[in-house]
Amino acid sequence: MAVRISTPTEYESLVNKYDTWMFDCDGVLWHGDRLIDGKRVLFVTNNASKSRKSYKGKFDQLGVEAHVEEIYGSAYASAVYISSVMKLPKDKKVYVIGMAGIEEELREEGVSFIGGTDPEDCTLEPFTLTNFSLDPDVQAVLCGLDLRVNYTKISKAFQYLTRNPGCQFLVTNEDSTFPSADGLLPGAGAISAPLRYALEKDPISIGKPAKTMLDCIQAKVNFDPERTIMIGDRLNTDILFGQAGGLATLLVLTGITSEQDITGPNASAIVPDYVTQSIGDLRVVNGK
Repeated sequence: MAVRISTPTEYESLVNKYDTWMFDCDGVLWHGDRLIDGKRVLFVTNNASKSRKSYKGKFDQLGVEAHVEEIYGSAYASAVYISSVMKLPKDKKVYVIGMAGIEEELREEGVSFIGGTDPEDCTLEPFTLTNFSLDPDVQAVLCGLDLRVNYTKISKAFQYLTRNPGCQFLVTNEDSTFPSADGLLPGAGAISAPLRYALEKDPISIGKPAKTMLDCIQAKVNFDPERTIMIGDRLNTDILFGQAGGLATLLVLTGITSEQDITGPNASAIVPDYVTQSIGDLRVVNGK
């Protein structure tokens, strides 16, 4: 059973117990552009719409002190996976269903790509195979959150995955929804769902709860898992990610997961170590 923490003494004990704190962002630190009010702090997000540099800009805008090297997004992890794990040859390409954040991280890793924000792929003109030229150098399709997803992008991705031998199907994450400032919206998992259905095949998922994300962090940061805690708002990504990595977990109720999800008659089998209403509650440790 999760331990409910609510008093200053309980919060102070929690802070003293862990040296490295990993925070999800959307639904934990903010909703849209609204902020939710001696330790190493890392920010671990599945949102692939922004690069690490873009996230740094958002942290600055909201008055949160953060450095690029403390931010680990699924766009960054996906780019590292393609360049360092897949070892995609420099003369090969990735077809992207996604936004500028993915493109920026791929460029940083020296990975060539097509699709993404290319106006030709964002068109609303009907897609036809007659006008489509298959690029034989595409060896992976990477799908993330895409606010301009359309039939053309899905169709091109399908062609590469079915006609280019060995083409890998990758997704930045499989979040079904994400919390915006005004409520829930479909997430990256909903964007890749048509391809999964058409292909009758599951993709390789890079973001939480996959271990790939933690491997990416561990390659850059030295931390003791027994003295590390993962804070998130979603059971099947944030909390499962922490548990799979041998980390303690703290669930906050400001995002996806509700009280009913952990205490109701149909409560999830994924149980965090700790639960609190909001990350802002930790301010009581400093008497603020």
